[in-house]
Amino acid sequence: MRNQNTIALVDDDRNILSSLRVALEAEGYKIRTYNDGGAALEGFSEEPPDLAILDIKMPRMDGMELLRRLRQRSDMPVIFLTSKDEEIDELFGLKMGADDYIAKPFSQRLLIERVRAILRRYQPKDAGGQGKSEAAILERGQLKMDPERHTCHWCGQAVTLTVTEFLILQALALRPGVVKSRDALMDAAYDEQVYVDDRTIDSHIKRLRKKFKVVDDDFDVIETLYGVGYRFKEA
Repeated sequence: MRNQNTIALVDDDRNILSSLRVALEAEGYKIRTYNDGGAALEGFSEEPPDLAILDIKMPRMDGMELLRRLRQRSDMPVIFLTSKDEEIDELFGLKMGADDYIAKPFSQRLLIERVRAILRRYQPKDAGGQGKSEAAILERGQLKMDPERHTCHWCGQAVTLTVTEFLILQALALRPGVVKSRDALMDAAYDEQVYVDDRTIDSHIKRLRKKFKVVDDDFDVIETLYGVGYRFKEA
């Protein structure tokens, strides 16, 4: 495989480092591993990777502090890995500038798909492809989504979404008024080989609403049809 992207894995669990290294190297990625945030920060200064996968709870310097220091000088894509499942940690991490967040235990296939999606959107666009990018922009009322650049705006203000949140919202906004079942939203946001519980979709919808309400307290375009699914409100 011709894949020259370098991925840094930062985790104090050697078993996770080893298994992820094997899985990602099998996909053609170059891998560097670190056992704590302090060592990773030093390594990133000498040779920045194309993407970093960080555990949150680590000795010397945890993932949150590492991300904070990274964002002072770099927009390197970052995925958080953590055993924590508290929503406040996730939202705090995303607000600080993480690109995605995956809770342990997780599917390696899901992680690989997230890595691919994030790296794709960080690839430079060809000058000749500008027209295509413009055509891909999705606008629904106050919502504007650009899948090529992975940007989302509501009322002209940027809303930072993870890859999964972006795909779920895009699936809903593409067909306003049409009800999407949880299964349909799972298909839109996850690899078909990955099983996620219905409540996972509900959690993503809850976080989407929270993020948009920070920008607009009256945000109400994602409607719940109990027992059926969700839909994007027609204008």
